[in-house]
Amino acid sequence: MSIINEFREFAVKGNMMDMAIGVIIGGAFGKIIDSLVKDIIMPLISVLTGGGVDFTQKFVVLGDNPNNLQSLDELTKAGVNVLTYGNFITIFLNFLILAWVVFLMVKVINRIRTPAEVEAAATPEDVTLLREIRDELKNRPQA
Repeated sequence: MSIINEFREFAVKGNMMDMAIGVIIGGAFGKIIDSLVKDIIMPLISVLTGGGVDFTQKFVVLGDNPNNLQSLDELTKAGVNVLTYGNFITIFLNFLILAWVVFLMVKVINRIRTPAEVEAAATPEDVTLLREIRDELKNRPQA
């Protein structure tokens, strides 16, 4: 089999196409969730907490600051070594909110599913047959 035929067989397999579709849908869904967190949830949290949720400007200067610069942008442009812990905190909080939103969405989707979709696996035929044999042996008269 030539390499082109092997590649065609690999690329057209159902699993490969399913994965590609999943990645595309996941990327679009990720943008929706990211917008939900940034544009709706974070502003609401900011209003509830008095506007102090954005930690991106929290930092510690880790070296010489000869010009006594105060803003993060000025410090990074000047090449001063800065520990930007506030950015990490903001990204971490966004992650927690994002994970919570996804968790809630999965719970809602699982509730919406019909019972046929969530149906438990049927008992295998051999197990059913063994149970019938067991029950017949129990019902046999003792000699």
